[in-house]
Amino acid sequence: MTTTIAPIRIGLAANRAHQDAANSALVQLLAGGHAAIEQLQPHFIIVGRTMDAIQTHGLLPGYPFIERFPYGREGGLMMLVSRVVETDPAKALDAVIYLIDPVDPSSNFPEALALKRQCIIHGKPFLSTLAGAREWLELEAVARGTAPDPAMHDLFDFANESIALIAHDAFKDRMLALAEKHFDLLDRFKSRCATGTTGGLLNQLAQKIKGEEAGKNWGTPYRSGPLGGDAQIAELILRRQCRRVLFLEDPHVARQHEADIQLLDRAARTVSDYASCRSDVNGVDRWLTLMSLREQKRM
Repeated sequence: MTTTIAPIRIGLAANRAHQDAANSALVQLLAGGHAAIEQLQPHFIIVGRTMDAIQTHGLLPGYPFIERFPYGREGGLMMLVSRVVETDPAKALDAVIYLIDPVDPSSNFPEALALKRQCIIHGKPFLSTLAGAREWLELEAVARGTAPDPAMHDLFDFANESIALIAHDAFKDRMLALAEKHFDLLDRFKSRCATGTTGGLLNQLAQKIKGEEAGKNWGTPYRSGPLGGDAQIAELILRRQCRRVLFLEDPHVARQHEADIQLLDRAARTVSDYASCRSDVNGVDRWLTLMSLREQKRM
């Protein structure tokens, strides 16, 4: 019996600065990710002006699986939020790629903030940087049997990269479980950093696995988020010293340091071609699993 794999449904939008130029993030994503798109054959649900830019640049010519939504000013982004929470699998989005310009005020409109929040709540990837979107397409293609793209190897050079591990109180146990399950992968990174309590807990886990001496400085603990740890890690991102952020956010509680959380997001979007930030708790496990799978296939 042949098993039919349901197509991936991707919501796609980009701020103006990421779609107009010939070398824009949108162009780099769709042109550079051509092989992954050919393998995955995803269904794209694309907001109006982004669709206009795709046609202007001659991207996805003749591609059959596209649904056009209205322009953002006519509710296109709001409709993407609705598709994130949709229960009908024939309509629901599996992931959202929203290439955000950190200085574009529309990225702080209610529908933009709700789009990220609902992705986190429903465990769906919210990919707001070029690097994060390219990585996600590559990993999903590898999961479907494609060989790793050699042009993407630099994006997975863990031995020369750092990863940040951050978790709100309600998700610290989940962070520890993820870190233990994927310890071999995380241990291959050049370095790891974390905020406050999470950093201390991760070092305790590393001591249990690697031994007291070898594990005591496994991760560099910065200040807690409310005391400025998010800002410290944001600087590492801006200096291109930390490519990935695994941030398990709790979307259900009021957060006094919301500005710091947004600052961390904004830092990643400022270096869109370099950094990525993942906050969807369920999806993070798959993300780490597929990074390990890609490493195995590359060997």
